[in-house]
Amino acid sequence: MKISATKRITALGVFAAISVILTYLIRFPIFPAASFLEYDPADVTILITAFIFGPAWGVLLTFCVAAIQAMTVSASSGIIGFFMHFIATGAFSAVAGLIYRRLPDIKGSVIALIAGVLTMTAVMIPLNLIFTPMYGVPIDAVKQMIVPVIVPFNLIKAGINAAITLLLYKRTGSLIRGK
Repeated sequence: MKISATKRITALGVFAAISVILTYLIRFPIFPAASFLEYDPADVTILITAFIFGPAWGVLLTFCVAAIQAMTVSASSGIIGFFMHFIATGAFSAVAGLIYRRLPDIKGSVIALIAGVLTMTAVMIPLNLIFTPMYGVPIDAVKQMIVPVIVPFNLIKAGINAAITLLLYKRTGSLIRGK
């Protein structure tokens, strides 16, 4: 069933708002040693968007949400946080959305989300090496955090968001499509 432009834009606006509100309400560090790495469930609505409307819409929503968050709830991370969020979540939603487009069933969604989790985790390694030193963290300290902190954090954060997405996307898609 084709979704009208009005319904699509309305859904994207609602998903953007939910994403920002989730970041405002639910945000906490997973590893006390790296309290700047915080879990938030904001990517769930972006992943649902990529599954329902396609990967390009997921990336577009990522851009909008990252910009809003950079000016509001995550203002302390500034433009660097915006770029890291946009690139990492954009890669996650693009990969997951592309795979789900080709395999639009439960098995495909699991494969898509696992691939997205691994992509986001891999992308965050060079992003942290490039951008974290701009916050005043020495590059050697960042390198020492890659395996014990940065990789596990991103696997956990993306994995939790993928699991929540898996539980919610079919029901959400049915509501939007009117089925």
